Amino acid sequence: MSILESIILGLVQGLSEFLPISSSGHLAALQHFFNVDTSNVLMFTVMLHFGTLISIFVAYWSDIVALVIELFATLKDIFTGKGLQMNKNETRRLGVMIIIATIPTAIIGLLFNDFFESLYSSMLAIGIGLIFTGTCLFIAEKKGGGNKGVKEMSMFNAFFIGLCQSVAICPGISRSGSTMVGGLASRFNRPHAVRFAFLISIPSVLGAFLMELPSAAEAVTAGETGMSIGAMIAGIVIAAVSGYAAIKIMIKAVTNKKLVYFSIYTWIAGAFLIIYSVVL
Repeated sequence: MSILESIILGLVQGLSEFLPISSSGHLAALQHFFNVDTSNVLMFTVMLHFGTLISIFVAYWSDIVALVIELFATLKDIFTGKGLQMNKNETRRLGVMIIIATIPTAIIGLLFNDFFESLYSSMLAIGIGLIFTGTCLFIAEKKGGGNKGVKEMSMFNAFFIGLCQSVAICPGISRSGSTMVGGLASRFNRPHAVRFAFLISIPSVLGAFLMELPSAAEAVTAGETGMSIGAMIAGIVIAAVSGYAAIKIMIKAVTNKKLVYFSIYTWIAGAFLIIYSVVL
């Protein structure tokens, strides 16, 4: 893989990870059209996830630090017999909700990962996933949203959004889009919906990174990198920078009720892939 190809893939990964257009679907489609052997660039794909992790840590650094500090405070309360005290403060309640939302994603990911991975080579499946993403975004934009914040959200809300996120294991279905739809359908206010969507993406992206890392390391050991170190670094940096930009764009798009533009894009991209898979 050339440096130019790695930069393009890094840019697409960073933008599509946080914009509701499906990073998995876009990367799979680009690798197909670039005729890239995915087994030879497994480490690169894994490191692109690392790049997007950097971007979300930078964007939500203060929230993440507060959640980590509160986690230790919660553990202290539990071990000293004071209990969970979920409503002690908003940060603790938010942390508990993130954990609850992560549970269905982790379970479905572990049980059905092999099945969904088999769909990544199907442009038809990716196209259908993109059409589905666009439709859900359109409905949520027109019908969703409310006044709920951290204090008003329930465990059911968190679990439901986690289920929405788990659907995004299927290529073509956007993780950020699914969780955003879940938040708006749960009547969250828009700032809280986008914030919660990005925060619960951290365990998912980190989990995917850690699960794929051993296989990627084996490929590197076997000499199956398929690219230079320089090309890999370039892709990671671009993924991190573009990911940060995508987060800022997404916050404005949700706040200003502009998700319909992403619906139009995913409908067009999905239709193209469906036509391509049928004709060719």
